[in-house]
Amino acid sequence: MKSILFLTITSLLIVLTGCNPPEPKVIIGNNQENTIVEVAQIGHNKLEVIAQNLKVPWSIDKVNNTFYISERSGTITKIEDGQAFRQQVELDMEVSQVAEAGLLGFILAPDFTTSNRAFAYYTYDINQGRFNRIVSLILENNVWKEERLLLDKIPSGNFHHGGRLKIGPDGKLYATAGDALQSPLAQNLYSYAGKILRMNLDGSIPNDNPNPKSYVYSYGHRNPQGITWAPDGTMYASEHGNSANDEINKIEPGLNYGWPEIEGLEKQEGMIPPIFTSGDNNTWAPSGMAFYNGNLYVAALRGSAIIEFDIETNMQTEIITGLGRIRDVFIDGDDLYFVTNNTDGRGSPQENDDKLYKLSLSEIH
Repeated sequence: MKSILFLTITSLLIVLTGCNPPEPKVIIGNNQENTIVEVAQIGHNKLEVIAQNLKVPWSIDKVNNTFYISERSGTITKIEDGQAFRQQVELDMEVSQVAEAGLLGFILAPDFTTSNRAFAYYTYDINQGRFNRIVSLILENNVWKEERLLLDKIPSGNFHHGGRLKIGPDGKLYATAGDALQSPLAQNLYSYAGKILRMNLDGSIPNDNPNPKSYVYSYGHRNPQGITWAPDGTMYASEHGNSANDEINKIEPGLNYGWPEIEGLEKQEGMIPPIFTSGDNNTWAPSGMAFYNGNLYVAALRGSAIIEFDIETNMQTEIITGLGRIRDVFIDGDDLYFVTNNTDGRGSPQENDDKLYKLSLSEIH
């Protein structure tokens, strides 16, 4: 009887004060244990659930055995030694909560273990409009704080924010920027919209950029959300098409990838077609991507899959399906980690979504 009375009073207080019940805590594995679950779509191979109840996760990074996962509402989940908890992020501008926007790209600095520094890409609103910015963060007393503004006023809108951050093999910081629903800007070299951007870690422009006075590394992109490199330094990017014709592109400095003049397999002089496309009647909505053993592994939101692209044979295979929307992938050794994104307002959340999974790539080859 006492327990029932307590719950009733608690519920009444929530109603009277207008407070929301506390959000579910991040859970390690299933029922506080790292549990192996079977996924029929990959036969006898197994997935390990690393964490659950993530809150619209967007980017995965990892140092040693510790994960840091950005969440679109403006938090970072840290997962370490069987424990997970949310770290607050104090930013100079309030994170926008419009569709697809928020705290997006997140990447640890190469010297993170000594500097406690990382980089982030986030969306904010002011009277003049909605924009994205790239900043450095510093971790102090378990709270991330905006340390330095690296690049501001990247165009934004209701959709097409881009948002992926990666540090390339050259030590430079790369960012993907969407066209902000203003497709002509993708061809405008004086705008950051519809571009892949490249900068030094202090926010300055590298002398060897295609234009040494511009952050623009490549242009003619619609909504790129993934970048990765092969061991030989070849760069690849994933890009959302209009209603179909999603793309995987081989990126070279200074080149024009066509949007909105061409898409999919269309060709035009001076514009680069993709190495893979979903075609006129299909969509992947590709997001984060990684390279492993000659293949690209790409998270697919609308495709509800992880797609493996074989660069040599031009074959593509869905290696994970049935888990809903997948936002980002991360490869460490032979292990592929990925996060679902079913709580982003466009998916159908399952119990304890969203989740961080682990798959051994050595088991599927």
